[in-house]
Amino acid sequence: MNCDVVFVGLGNMGLPMAKNLVRGGYSVAGHDLDAVAVADLVAAGGTAAVDLKAAVRQAKAVVTMLPTGDHVAALCLGDDGFLAHAQPGTVFIDSSTIAPEKARQLAKAAAERGVAMVDAPVSGGVGGATAGTLTFMVGGTPEAYAAATPLLQKMGKAIYHAGVSGSGQTVKICNNMLLGVQMIGTAEALRLGIANGMDPKVLSEVIAKSSGNNWVLATCNPCPGVMEKAPASNGYAGGFGVDLMRKDLRLAVESAIQTDSAVPLGAMACNLYDLLSKSGAGRLDYGSIFLMLGKADPH
Repeated sequence: MNCDVVFVGLGNMGLPMAKNLVRGGYSVAGHDLDAVAVADLVAAGGTAAVDLKAAVRQAKAVVTMLPTGDHVAALCLGDDGFLAHAQPGTVFIDSSTIAPEKARQLAKAAAERGVAMVDAPVSGGVGGATAGTLTFMVGGTPEAYAAATPLLQKMGKAIYHAGVSGSGQTVKICNNMLLGVQMIGTAEALRLGIANGMDPKVLSEVIAKSSGNNWVLATCNPCPGVMEKAPASNGYAGGFGVDLMRKDLRLAVESAIQTDSAVPLGAMACNLYDLLSKSGAGRLDYGSIFLMLGKADPH
């Protein structure tokens, strides 16, 4: 099976990203444990990478969008890993959010096989993935960045070469630490306003035109009913999961420990999302922190 791109990880983010590659003129073979997601990509014009190793042998590029660094490493490394089957000159784009050091290890292993790897995590949420307007934060050599850019341009609108391997992941964990803190602060402000009798729609509208405006408030308001297309208005389904936010915050805290950096708000946000996950809300959108702050069952 010949294809331009093998895309591994067709979740909330990966599936629309893969579809945008199809729309951009690439032949894309998708691989995921969820057969429904693979079928969705096939219906959009892609194919199913039933035999992943065989697909990788024929592909010009491999894109991964997986939950953790361990998942990426298991897929890539060892005799059964795809790097052992990729042809020299293959481009490897990892858009998962993983530890910077893990990204550097994978880039080294890829280089030894003649594969050009970039760590290219994203920002922009499911909406950005669907619209093809994601921001890519890219780490890797200039040559690898140049090879990956045409593919990234089909999935995103803002593409930044952050520096050497691991740099994209460093930017991403800094960004998501701020995002987690921002979501908690926004939810607290809305809860305080509601407790004082404010209509959350009015409160959100006023803050959006004031100094408290932020990305969370503008794109994924955590209060149900305020923003029709936000996960909060759909039972906190879809969006960016609590467990994924917790994972990213843990990466930020681990990096802070390694570099002796002070991240008190990031650490507090990590603890709060850990509590939210342990309450059973791990698969809900991270905006469900709004419910926990209101002492309500997030289900």
